[in-house]
Amino acid sequence: MTEPHPAAVPPEDAEGHDVVKAARVTRRWPVIARSVAVLLVVGLGVILALRPGEPFAVDREWMGEIVEHRSPLWLGPALFFNYAGGTIFGSIVIPLLIFLALLAFRRPWGAAFFAIASIVSVICVQLIKHTVGRARPTEILVHADTGSFPSGHTANAATMVVVLGILFPRVWVWVLGVAWALLMAASRTYLGAHWISDTIGGLLLGAAIAVIVWTPLAHRLAHEAAEPHPFFMARTARQ
Repeated sequence: MTEPHPAAVPPEDAEGHDVVKAARVTRRWPVIARSVAVLLVVGLGVILALRPGEPFAVDREWMGEIVEHRSPLWLGPALFFNYAGGTIFGSIVIPLLIFLALLAFRRPWGAAFFAIASIVSVICVQLIKHTVGRARPTEILVHADTGSFPSGHTANAATMVVVLGILFPRVWVWVLGVAWALLMAASRTYLGAHWISDTIGGLLLGAAIAVIVWTPLAHRLAHEAAEPHPFFMARTARQ
């Protein structure tokens, strides 16, 4: 189906037409990106399943550097990320607050996008963990469940970052989000809860799931984002 010529689009429908066209265009590149990310995670999981108990050379070298440079200065921030990315607060309270905030700002499709992506991310992480059954590092400093690959903290952080980055496409949102995800990954290795390859797998998986869930919702999300919030409409009318 060919796109109508811009001149054939009524002025009042031009904005909506641009939104639809933009949504169609932006849905093309993620197809390849998400496929590659998922294949990388699955491939890495298969390799780990075939060599249980054998970390990669980069895993051993990174963990050796981490253990050598451990100090009380870095332990506090690492434990903060452990708390913020896990426990009831990190896994339930924070996602629930984000979900409610999106509803409050009249973004029901955005809230649904966030909820679905978060739930799918958790399910996929647990499925792969129990399938691969990779042992955690012996240098672990915190209590954790079984299964080291992939990092659930990191996967959840990556999912949240990509979802919010898509819903609010601002440079500062992406900068803060990427920093949060990378610091989460670093904290997991610092605490010895994961090998570095676990966190890489978590980042790829979490981001890929967010994009996969976004693709069928992109059209509705684009329209929802284009609709002005009643608060801003009233403020503009007063001015």
